This record gives sequence, C-alpha cells and structure tokens, in this order.
Amino acid sequence: MSDGVDMVQGQLEGLVAVVTGGGSGIGKAVAAAFLVAGARVAVLDLNPGSEGLALTCDVCDDDSVRAAIEAVVTEFGRLDIVVNNAGIGAQGTVEDNPDDEWRRVFDVNVMGAVRVSRASLPHLRRSPAAAIVNTCSIAATTGLPARAAYSASKGAILALTRAMAADHLREGIRVNCVNPGTADTPWVQRLLASAPDPAAELAALNARQPHGRLVTATEVAAAVLYLASPAAASTAGTMLEVDGGMHSLRLRPAES
Repeated sequence: MSDGVDMVQGQLEGLVAVVTGGGSGIGKAVAAAFLVAGARVAVLDLNPGSEGLALTCDVCDDDSVRAAIEAVVTEFGRLDIVVNNAGIGAQGTVEDNPDDEWRRVFDVNVMGAVRVSRASLPHLRRSPAAAIVNTCSIAATTGLPARAAYSASKGAILALTRAMAADHLREGIRVNCVNPGTADTPWVQRLLASAPDPAAELAALNARQPHGRLVTATEVAAAVLYLASPAAASTAGTMLEVDGGMHSLRLRPAES
C-alpha cells in the first residue's frame, strides 16, 4: 500500500502555485505538500523562509502584492494556483478591541486575500487548471468565545469564497476554502505560552474538538492540496472542514 507521499507525487506536476503566509505554520506545510506534489511554488510572506521561490511580500500593500505576483510569473512563466493563507489572530469580545485593531485584522485577513486574488486573476484566466484556495476557519461557522474580530474576518472570507466562486467559475477558475479547527500553529503556541495555566488551556482546546486533539498543519495542507488539484475539478464554492468534527458532531463525554 502506498503512503501519503506516494499518493500526492505528481498531482500538481507542471503547475505553479503561490502560497501567502507560507513562511510558517499551515502555509509552510502547504508549500511543502505542493512541492512534493510536483508544483513550482512561490512563498509570499514578510518572512518567507526557504521553501520554493521565497518572496518578501506585505499583503497589506497593493504595490508589494502586485510586484510579487509579477515576479512569480516572470520566474515561472505562468500562475495556476493561489492559496490565500496569510492571516493574523485576535483575541477579545466585540468591545475589547479599538477600531484600529479591527481594521488591522480585516486588512490582513480579508483585504490581503482580495489584493492577492485581484493581482492573480489575469494570470489565472490563462491557466488550464486554475484554482484559488482561501484559508478560512471554524470561527466562521461556530461561535467561539473572545474571538469577535477574528471570527468576523473569517466569516467574511467564507462569504468572499462563495462570491468569487460564482464570479469566476465560468472563467475556468475554481474558488474554495478550507476551514481548520484549532490547529497546532505558532500563533496557538504563543497563546498557550501566555495562558496562566498552559497545560489546562491545551487540555481545554483539545477537548473542544471531538477527536480530542489539535489539528496538525499537515492535515490542513492535505485538504488544501486536494482543493487546489485537478482531482477536484468539479469542486467549487465549497468549504472543507478539517476540525475533527467540531462543526457538526456533539459527542458524549468520554468514559473514564
């Protein structure tokens, strides 16, 4: 029986992908999975790391975004896949954060995806296998405490995904999103480190997801790979949950 690596090798052969926020966490895992699958990958990030073609890019700056996308097309000659993964977290209820913090969260999480998609669309229209995958969140569909600004931004991403899918499907561009549950990422690790009792906080996060643990970045990357690949040619306007069943399962407490 083949392992997971064997199954994805060649799946994106000949295609060019851009992954924003690809320097760490979920984005880094996506870039690595795409490389294994045969894609040529450009990582756009403030700190892009070393996966694929590393380009420093600020998704809050339209000139920076357009320059990065043009650099990708100049280097590789085409663009087929865009993964809008760059994002920031935020804590607090609706009254805890000032307007500037709300604007900052939306500027990165929502307008960042808008800018990158807008700059990429002219190139994607020329691709025979064009796809955009947005990183959304369980926070878009499930009420989480003290995540008002973040949840609102991810709700916007879900709505944007569906609107873009409707706008661009007949141009040959599929748009979908992946909805991770609480994932083991650097941001979550920083939250745990700042908690009064990190072990208790981790236990609470694990218990919140029906399968009893944090989602891994690699698991999310596998879902993104599917949505981006030609294997999903009939999948558009879809959100794919990777959350251990948190979106719909209500299990009884485990027996001790």
